[in-house]
Amino acid sequence: MARLAVLSYHTSPLAQPGTGDGGGMNVYVRELSSALARLGHEVDVYTRRDDAHLRDTLLVEPGFRVHHVTAGPPTPLSREDFERYVDEFADGVSASFRCTGAPDAIHANYWLSAIAGHRLKHELNVPLVVTFHTLERVKADAFEAESEVRSTQEAAIVACADAVLASCEVEAEQFVRYYDASPSRVHIVPLGVQHAFFAPGHRPQARRALGLEPDRTLLLYVGRLQALKGVDLALETLIETRLRGRDATLAIVGGPSGPDGRATLAYLHQRVADAGVIDHVTFVAPQSHQLLSSWMRAADATLVPSRSESFGLVALESSACGTPVVASEVGGLANLVEPGVNGLLVNSRAPGAWADAVATVLDEDHATTMSTAAVLLAKRYTWRSAGESLASLTDALATSGLVHC
Repeated sequence: MARLAVLSYHTSPLAQPGTGDGGGMNVYVRELSSALARLGHEVDVYTRRDDAHLRDTLLVEPGFRVHHVTAGPPTPLSREDFERYVDEFADGVSASFRCTGAPDAIHANYWLSAIAGHRLKHELNVPLVVTFHTLERVKADAFEAESEVRSTQEAAIVACADAVLASCEVEAEQFVRYYDASPSRVHIVPLGVQHAFFAPGHRPQARRALGLEPDRTLLLYVGRLQALKGVDLALETLIETRLRGRDATLAIVGGPSGPDGRATLAYLHQRVADAGVIDHVTFVAPQSHQLLSSWMRAADATLVPSRSESFGLVALESSACGTPVVASEVGGLANLVEPGVNGLLVNSRAPGAWADAVATVLDEDHATTMSTAAVLLAKRYTWRSAGESLASLTDALATSGLVHC
């Protein structure tokens, strides 16, 4: 069985998704680590200490531990400050390895962790596996550039990583097109869904449990509140849907994130007031899996209007609950949403086009069929399968020569 060191520098797998920098990556690291541990592997996750009172090591379950590494002040950091402490984080992880021995492989998540993983790979002569979650050059092409430094670092890491994980064929193609990655080192490992929570149920009962009105159309947005995720388009879709005469409401589940998060939230509140829909939009704090699945079962449709999305875990979790998805035709969403089967894809940022798609998935002739198809589609995706794929890849890397810069 393998010993895997997982680097999740800028956010902990124990953090609540939808707050700060927490999102799908938190779920990914936690659920994949848990799946590997249950398969008999030893998984040590290293994350930056952002609270002085955190224990050095937490046992999450047998075989799965989270280590808090001191790198910079033990407080939350702004996104701009993370890069300056990456070397200090790598030093702390290296010191831990001197006590426990080198792992069989390093799995770095996001470009900041990958900088540390790249250095540790060469120091320890162990394979480096990287999941980027988002890519700078893809975001720049779809929305706006964030950092030329990040773009350069990602290219260097892709060139030296022994394996780059993609969640779907679209993302795999992006590595080749934007970063000139060797296709032989790009491996598709789809994400999973926690079917114990995200499963179909009785919509009226879910609404009663959440204190929602039973007869009004409920649209749902789940995710961080930032421009990249397109939450403003979800709101405009609700406004347009109401203008067309449907008694619809919108629940926005998530918190502000990133440099523009507070501004995005302020804009949403102002737009709600200006459009006169204050009684038809509910802002909900980030939710645990148990409660989030209830919101998905309660909704008539889930909106995923991201400008860029490597996978789109929310779309998969919504499908598992039997709720159709209306999503942007970008990234992994194009793989997860099969038009006319479990939802619709929209290749437009026009609220009218989104309202048209919502009307289609809510039509009585489609709703029940789509709900059933969504559940069946989501059953293909399990975290156990993802863990088995990563474990097999780690075994293969152990017997092959390392890629060198």
